[in-house]
Amino acid sequence: MSKRMTIDVDGLGASYLTAGEPGWPTVLLLHGTYWSRVWLPVIDGLAAAGLRPVAVDLPGLGRSEGELTAASATVPALAGWVARFAEALGVAGPLAVAGHDIGGALAQHLLAGDGPQVRRLALVNSVTYDSWPVPGVARYRDPDVVAATTAAELRAARLTAVTTALARPATEAELADYVDPWSDQRVCRSWMALAGAADSRYTLDLVPALKSDPTPKLLIWGEDDTFQEIRYAERFAAEMPATTLVRIPEAGHIPMENDPATVTRALADFFLE
Repeated sequence: MSKRMTIDVDGLGASYLTAGEPGWPTVLLLHGTYWSRVWLPVIDGLAAAGLRPVAVDLPGLGRSEGELTAASATVPALAGWVARFAEALGVAGPLAVAGHDIGGALAQHLLAGDGPQVRRLALVNSVTYDSWPVPGVARYRDPDVVAATTAAELRAARLTAVTTALARPATEAELADYVDPWSDQRVCRSWMALAGAADSRYTLDLVPALKSDPTPKLLIWGEDDTFQEIRYAERFAAEMPATTLVRIPEAGHIPMENDPATVTRALADFFLE
């Protein structure tokens, strides 16, 4: 059964969902403009397959302590934080990483940057190339928009985004669970800092390195995603070596919610290979 735990990173509590046993192969699961909740549908299945999934909340987001700023919310800064989180967790050896949404940019940066070695990389409806930021995120680059946005307005906007991303009917309780962190003004400020720091140069700059990197890569993509269209996944799979694309029909931006069994199986087979 999945459980929520906390570990100290940089003097603050980092919250994460996990299952399985400490000695099992660890897979870091990174979120983007949502939080660790997006990985919940596959956590137990990955553990049943013999993995130790760890879905962490980035600082200031989800259930983690702290607050992001314009400087600490950039992709390189957050990738560095993930590396420190992995070190605090005691993850030895090259990392196995999966990233969703902007979390995929962090995962790509971990692979192609100067940080810890990555042995396998999975991207799930991730930002790539110049596919981001989408308009609903890019608007928070404007300081006037940030200053004028109330917590209630941001929560309502996130509710709309989650409803679209799920691409299926959802109960009021489920939607409330998804947007619950945005009841906290600190989380709202952190999220707007993350949105304001969103910049496609962080993925475009990695393209040359990714094109020459032989590390095994897996793309899992909801075909009906209106935020990160599958054409970007098709391009990535065609251009990057050792890349496999798994398409999830009738799934949106969070395919873990639409077809958890297929997503779980694809991730487990890839990371246990």
